[in-house]
Amino acid sequence: MRDPIETVKPAVRAISAYSLLPHRASIKINQNENPFDMPDEIKTEVTKRLASRPWSRYPDFVASDLLEQLAAFAGWIPDGTLAGNGSNEMIQAALAVLVGPGVKVVIPEPTFTLYRQIATIFGAEVISVPLTGRLSFDIPALIDNASRLHAGVLILCSPNNPTGCRIEDQDLINIANAFDGIVIVDEAYHEFSGNSVVKLLKELPNLIVLRTFSKAMAMAGLRVGYLLASPALAREVHKATLPYNLNFVSSTVARVACERYETNLRPLVQEIIAERERLMASISQISGLDPVPSHANFFLVKSALKPQKLFEELLDRDILVRNVSHYPMLGDCLRLSVGTPQENDEVVLALQDIISRAGA
Repeated sequence: MRDPIETVKPAVRAISAYSLLPHRASIKINQNENPFDMPDEIKTEVTKRLASRPWSRYPDFVASDLLEQLAAFAGWIPDGTLAGNGSNEMIQAALAVLVGPGVKVVIPEPTFTLYRQIATIFGAEVISVPLTGRLSFDIPALIDNASRLHAGVLILCSPNNPTGCRIEDQDLINIANAFDGIVIVDEAYHEFSGNSVVKLLKELPNLIVLRTFSKAMAMAGLRVGYLLASPALAREVHKATLPYNLNFVSSTVARVACERYETNLRPLVQEIIAERERLMASISQISGLDPVPSHANFFLVKSALKPQKLFEELLDRDILVRNVSHYPMLGDCLRLSVGTPQENDEVVLALQDIISRAGA
């Protein structure tokens, strides 16, 4: 009898599942989460709305109210807006309708590993384009590969995870106009960058923008993401989403978060940006550590001490960071998310102690 595993696509068997080591620590700055919990004002309003809704009933088949609110919040149109169970579902749905065997998908490298994984599962050929030596997007190389190889999709994370670099508007325009495929821009961290490409959707009909509530919106535990595109593209991507893919609890929190963003959430975003700059400045004063400029709520730190050693030393001090030294071009790097002011102070003290002891 044939081994059932042999029925699985060879390309799928050849890759590893997306995973995260199950480490725990009091200071957890390894997943780019918002270090501040959802404000109580929002929780109170959500609880009130949930209590008045029958839980035995399905959510609306088409979440029109939510889509209208998301569109208004993002500055787009409801007919070009989709919502789902985190932006990861939107990535999966978009690639499900755009790629298959023989389709080429261009990605910068290093970047979020899920792009490669999902594209590979759908049978696409993934083309990697290395970042520049300064860990920024190599725009000429991206354009060359997308156009010369007749790519079907080009995916950019902006700001890019894990490097924090950002795509500039004119560069994106040049990329989108250089080939006949679709450009997907994942804006999971755009609130920390001071820029969004949503304003280019009218100009670029082959652009899809993805967003999440997991980072700036302090909702990582609730899994809400959304997609912005031309109505024609959004209708096609919608065919790959499951019915009732967003539960009414998450949908309600998302609506209240949009309503209260300016009052309750934007101040926290501004504090994270300020803490990012303060934390990077403090680490740059530690011999052997070199933080990489970032437009996100995280940044890379190049280390003269082996990253795995530094990771373990921090974990021994109850601080969990992300060891990204296995990524291309990042052999000497760790990634740190921005924590609360107190957490950031403790991280700096720990790094100073580790480096001091290593040099003794």
